[in-house]
Amino acid sequence: MFGDIMGMMGKIKETQEKVEATKKRLDTVLIDEKSSDGLLEVTLTANRKIKSITVSDDLLQDKEMLEDYLVTILNKAIEKATNVNDAELGAVAKEGMPNIPGMDMFK
Repeated sequence: MFGDIMGMMGKIKETQEKVEATKKRLDTVLIDEKSSDGLLEVTLTANRKIKSITVSDDLLQDKEMLEDYLVTILNKAIEKATNVNDAELGAVAKEGMPNIPGMDMFK
């Protein structure tokens, strides 16, 4: 029994290391989102860190429109990044979790 616990603890530590490595890798995965008319484009990492925002000069003339575009496009990009992040980290966590009866929360 003690060996099983030690093996389980080792597996959990290995999974934690894989999760951390995946988080680091997700800093290099870029998500691009742009408005349908191409006036605004944002790029962020799968860890939801903004890398760039490109704004057309046309949008700079209308503050309210620019604000609306930013909210809409940033929310879309954050949603995409969150989906990628959740899928990647969920896969690593599920793969590395020991099989504990009654603890099938990752299935």
